[in-house]
Amino acid sequence: MLGLLEGIDEYNNAGALIGIEGIDDNELLGALRRMNPIKRQRTVNKLSNTGTVSRGSRAEMEKHFGELPAHIKEGLANGSLRLADQTVYSIKPIGSKTIKLFETQDDKEIGLRNVSNAKLPKNQAFLVSGIYLLAGTSADATKDKIIATEYKGLENFNAIANGEFSLKCNKKSIVPETSNAVFKTATYHQVPIVYYKLANPRLIEDDLLIEMTIELGSVEGIPANTYIFAGLHGTITTP
Repeated sequence: MLGLLEGIDEYNNAGALIGIEGIDDNELLGALRRMNPIKRQRTVNKLSNTGTVSRGSRAEMEKHFGELPAHIKEGLANGSLRLADQTVYSIKPIGSKTIKLFETQDDKEIGLRNVSNAKLPKNQAFLVSGIYLLAGTSADATKDKIIATEYKGLENFNAIANGEFSLKCNKKSIVPETSNAVFKTATYHQVPIVYYKLANPRLIEDDLLIEMTIELGSVEGIPANTYIFAGLHGTITTP
C-alpha cells in the first residue's frame, strides 16, 4: 500500500485513494512500525499533508475519491493519472421534440463532440459539477456551417427554454427531468451565462453510457437548422 504514495502529495483527502480512513488502519500501522524513524516521519508527513486547499470542481472531485474505481484510485495515487479541468460537449440538431445529446453511434469530432460512443475513454472518471446549454441556428445543415454557428443563451428560444432536460450515467439519474429555464441566466450576474451549477455533483465512470436528453413540449417558433450545444463541466482524471 505504501508504495502507492508517489502521486498523493497534491491532493486533499488522499487517504481515500489508498483505502485508509484513519490512523487505526492495521496495515498502515504495521508498515509504519517496521520503518526506520526518518522514513516513518516522512511517510506520516506525506499522508497528513493537505497542501493548498482545493476549490471549485476539483474540491468536489476530491470529496468523491472514495467512489472512484480501484484502477483509477491507483493511477492517481501512483502519479500515472492527474486531475484536469474538462467540459464534455456535444452538438445535436433539433429534428424532433426529443434530442439525445450523446448517442452510441457518435464519433469524436472537433467542433461537434469530444467523446465517442457516448462513453469516456478508459482510465477517465469525470465529476460533473455543472452543465452548459446553448442553442444556435445554422446557415444550413453542412458540418462547417454547424461548427461556425454562434451558440447563445435560450432567452430567444422560448420553446427550448420551456422544455426539460435529464442526465443519466449507466441508467442511473444524475439530474432528473428539470426545466431548461434554469439555463436562462443572462440577467443573473453572479453565475456564468447559460450555466447550471449542480448542488449534487455526480461521477461518470469510464466506459459507462452517458445519456443527456432534451424533451420539448413544442417546436413552435424554432427555426430550421437550429442546433443545441450541451457541455458537462467539471474535473476529470487524465494521464
